[in-house]
Amino acid sequence: MIIKTVDFIKSAVKPSHYPEYDFPEIAFAGRSNVGKSSLINTLIQRKDMVKTSSKPGCTQLINFFMVNENLSFVDLPGYGYAKVSKKIRSQWQPMVNLYLSQRKSLLGLILLIDIRRDPEKEEFDMMEWLEAHEIPYLVVLTKSDKLSKTEQQKRLLSICSQMNREKKNVILFSTRTKMGRDTILGEIENLMGVYNE
Repeated sequence: MIIKTVDFIKSAVKPSHYPEYDFPEIAFAGRSNVGKSSLINTLIQRKDMVKTSSKPGCTQLINFFMVNENLSFVDLPGYGYAKVSKKIRSQWQPMVNLYLSQRKSLLGLILLIDIRRDPEKEEFDMMEWLEAHEIPYLVVLTKSDKLSKTEQQKRLLSICSQMNREKKNVILFSTRTKMGRDTILGEIENLMGVYNE
């Protein structure tokens, strides 16, 4: 998949604010500070199209981006950051749940996990929900360049075992080295092919 054009469409907090179009959407979800915005920027080869921050909990809205004028990337708010106020945290989950349950154009989801951390309840809940609703998803292990190749493989095997997934369904990713970029884009392209059939 070659990305030629990318445009920010809008931010939203509820369904009435979502963009109205007939394009399929790929959503990106993960714990706060997992590297979601950096991953999207790496995929689209833009340095600052999606705002990144060293401060977790930065993304507090659902952000929509148009890719190649036939697909939308959707950046969902990160979850699990304790230092954000309880009021803000309590608003995020319903916002994400509403999007996932009501968005008919949702084609698939990319679930990001920091390779150095074990998946927790939120990740397992997300996977269970996606499987129950038959929404395809891809697990991506971010910040893989922080570990040696041997450690990467150990963590990959451990996380695959915990999540009961085959290695081929979990992708090692690094923003710095762009490892995994082509594989993720290839998986998105495969989903698009199924959608267009």
